[in-house]
Amino acid sequence: MSITSIVEVLEMLKAKAEPDNLEGMKDYGMAIEKRLGVSVPDMRKIAKQVGKDHLLAQGLWQTGIAEAMIVASMVDEPEKVTGQQMELWVKDIGSWDVCDQVCMNLFEKAPLAWRKVFDWSRRKEEYVKRAAYALLACLAWHDKEAPDDAFIRMLPLIKAGANDDRNYVKKAVSWALRNIGKRNAKLRAAALQTAQELKAMGSKTAKWIANDTIRELTNETTRRRVEA
Repeated sequence: MSITSIVEVLEMLKAKAEPDNLEGMKDYGMAIEKRLGVSVPDMRKIAKQVGKDHLLAQGLWQTGIAEAMIVASMVDEPEKVTGQQMELWVKDIGSWDVCDQVCMNLFEKAPLAWRKVFDWSRRKEEYVKRAAYALLACLAWHDKEAPDDAFIRMLPLIKAGANDDRNYVKKAVSWALRNIGKRNAKLRAAALQTAQELKAMGSKTAKWIANDTIRELTNETTRRRVEA
């Protein structure tokens, strides 16, 4: 446990802030309200300096400052993360990058990660639904012990989310399907089959996801890496 206070972490973040970067972040679709303009590498350095601290993470999250929320996800202790905390945090997310960082740094390591993919995929809120598929993408990327069947069981959720035309949802659905397909040859074949099924759905959004997936999973670099 660290002995760093919330105020000290905020001061560290402010020391690395580059407000001139905010407009560029806005151009990438990041919400810039309550944002300082700190880079992810600098946030990681601060998190490493602070160390793991579950209580500090709660306080940082409650500030509502984007960078503090991301650092919170970096310093929290996954084994202490409850379903209630995940529900409270996911409802506070208001930017795609915060969503993805929290899923990547913390939620994917939490005991209820797989359950939340299922639960959140059925929700209506844009960033909650994005979190479902971003979390699935992160699990496909990092959970090396998960069996193939765990991801095959998720493919119906991909199809269920493929008609959501909201930009941040459809991109996460595509991300999840592509990452599943990049795990190994069996899952690549399953992901490509799912992509063909999406094309047949007749939805413009589903077709976009399908084409995005097929383009990446059939390029020579990805094919060789998966087969290797």
